Amino acid sequence: MAVFSDSMVAAARGLPVTLIIWLTAVAAGMALGFAVGALRFFAPRAVVWPLVAVVEVVRGTPFLVQCFLLYFGGPFIGIDLSPPLAGFLALSVYGAAYFSEIFRAGFLAVPPAQLEAARLLGLSRMQIVWRIMLPVMALGVLPALTNLAVILIKETAVLSIITVPEFTFRLQAVGSASFAVVETTLVLALGYWALTEATAFLARRVEKRIERALAA
Repeated sequence: MAVFSDSMVAAARGLPVTLIIWLTAVAAGMALGFAVGALRFFAPRAVVWPLVAVVEVVRGTPFLVQCFLLYFGGPFIGIDLSPPLAGFLALSVYGAAYFSEIFRAGFLAVPPAQLEAARLLGLSRMQIVWRIMLPVMALGVLPALTNLAVILIKETAVLSIITVPEFTFRLQAVGSASFAVVETTLVLALGYWALTEATAFLARRVEKRIERALAA
């Protein structure tokens, strides 16, 4: 019982750190990913190809390696970051690469006839994006956005490797000190499961609201 009580205390300390890093990284990654996805759809090739290269590098390397490079390699080029800040930046850039692909696919899914009609009406590119493309693509990309958000919340466990005092780091410390690895791992698994289920539930609520808004 002492192990579980210690695990609960550790979870209470580490969970807020996990949630703050995850929520801010998802927001930053989604904003950056939307910008990259929009540029890849609208910008000339001279701008698109460097963006494609960066996205492919991020998607093609493990998140753990990216965390190591940013946190341990940063000081070699004068970038000395605290573990939470390094974790936030790594998770944001990692998520942005995948968010950009989701948004790019959403842009491509908009019927060309609607875009042509908007251009004939004299709408600017920004007006086309906000008035035509975003409402049409919202429902289509929401499941993929939710899935990626769930993946990112589980990827926060990797941040324990660079000593971010988040959920996994705190519970691993309890397990190592008490030699009760199975019990603390069980609490860890249940905690992440609860977070992913809560995320999926909120996403379903948002999806229904969007459906009602579009139907109106």
